[in-house]
Amino acid sequence: MSLAHIISPLTLLIIPLLGSLIIISSPYLSSSSIRSPKAVVSARSLKPKEGNEAMEALIEGSKVGKHSLAMLSLLAQGSNLKKIAIITSLINFVISILLWIQFDSSYVGYQFVTEITGFYFIQLNLGIDGVSLYFVLLTTFITPIALLSSHNDIEKNLKFYLVSILLLETLQIAVFVVLDLLLFYIFFESVLIPLFFIVGVWGASEAKVRAAFLLFLYTLFGSLFMLLAIIQVYSYLGATDFALLSVSEINLEYQKILWLAFFLAFAIKTPLWPFTGWLFRAHVEAPLSGSVILAAVVLKLATYAYLRIMISFLPDATNFYSPLLQGICIITLIYASLSALRSHDSKALVALSSISHCALIVLGLFSNTIIGIEGGILVSLAHGFISPALFIIVGGIIYTRTHSRVIQYIRGLTTYMPLLSVFFLIFALANASIPLTTGWVGEQMTLIGLFERSPVIGTLGALSIFLTACYSMFLYNRLMFGNYSNYLQPLLDIDRREFVVLFSLLIPTVLFGIWPNLILDSLHVASSDLIYNFS
Repeated sequence: MSLAHIISPLTLLIIPLLGSLIIISSPYLSSSSIRSPKAVVSARSLKPKEGNEAMEALIEGSKVGKHSLAMLSLLAQGSNLKKIAIITSLINFVISILLWIQFDSSYVGYQFVTEITGFYFIQLNLGIDGVSLYFVLLTTFITPIALLSSHNDIEKNLKFYLVSILLLETLQIAVFVVLDLLLFYIFFESVLIPLFFIVGVWGASEAKVRAAFLLFLYTLFGSLFMLLAIIQVYSYLGATDFALLSVSEINLEYQKILWLAFFLAFAIKTPLWPFTGWLFRAHVEAPLSGSVILAAVVLKLATYAYLRIMISFLPDATNFYSPLLQGICIITLIYASLSALRSHDSKALVALSSISHCALIVLGLFSNTIIGIEGGILVSLAHGFISPALFIIVGGIIYTRTHSRVIQYIRGLTTYMPLLSVFFLIFALANASIPLTTGWVGEQMTLIGLFERSPVIGTLGALSIFLTACYSMFLYNRLMFGNYSNYLQPLLDIDRREFVVLFSLLIPTVLFGIWPNLILDSLHVASSDLIYNFS
């Protein structure tokens, strides 16, 4: 088999499925089947240096020893399953990097096109262009980060959890690589299934089930209108293939109706005001890995849909409705930022920050300028690195040590966690889009594109610079500085795994801020084709 056959979108879809099959077929004894007495020693509390002595002590006790050995065996099996999942996701990331290297940025259209035909009703067309390429890279990069971030937190239904994460990766990549509108809808909605279980089964509190249903029902409601729009497109044009839709002409009145139907689906997924209620609840209740994937990739499904469907196939209606959409984005940006300033939950604050950034992204995409569209895509990618890092810090590292997300409860963590304070400061500043970060480049390009079309909208959009700095610095200053909280015991600084995860997110945040042409050079032709038809 040649390298060309290995480096393809189909490979990116198959590898997580193969990893899931390996995990399912691997032996694993569920923790619920082990009835441990109260005296069972937690294997997680064993330190490496105490391993031999602890093992001997466990063996000396009869019942306690047997149950503890069973728990040790269980943890070893679980560790192997986690390694399989992480290795699978890393292989997928390496293949996506090779795909990026082989990508021809001067070519207009889809590359690595793969057609799968089986029975007469099965036809799957896959391909990647300059727009979808970076969302695929973001997905394959974030999946191992998400698995590592919750490496020690998930033990219940471990197989189900790992398979759900890998299946979610396949479905997310499929959204970005399918070349058919109906298949796009199918995979766009299929993402909700594993995400629903991730939030509802492994969530943080009793409210997790409510948050999972809000996530599912909100987005499913909007997508019903998208399905009706797709049916109407098929009845009008007789096809749903992207290549045919790109060269078809739709009457302006039809475009207006179709645009509103698609917009409702994507506005809920973004989310834009007044459909923001589900996101911060889902973030607060989701496990850490769920929050990481939800912020980094799931919210980008709507970003990609704006570019692929609304701007590409409905350009006249997009131009007609742009003032309305920009007004909604400004309201969303200000509302989410002010809500973040008064939030008492650190994880909810970061979730509201995501809503504010998504509003700025949509402003850039609908600026009707090349620089604005490219800026929106850069802000989208920057958010995919920075927001997961903040969730890992406040919802993972700090929460697992303090068992609280209440901002007033925590204070002065720099006293015992100096290394975390450095990472936290860098990502808080990056969230505020300081120079030499990816967010700064993207935000400036977005605002320049807005100012070219409307100085008023550009000025209102620039409020994000001030508001983001306010709530980012408030969160950092309140948690890290001041006298150490009387409610907390001395805490351990970040360990090796947490350092690797945060440093991995820091590299692209700074690299693409210093050298944005790594992305822009291969993005320019594709983003230009959204406005000017080169075919």
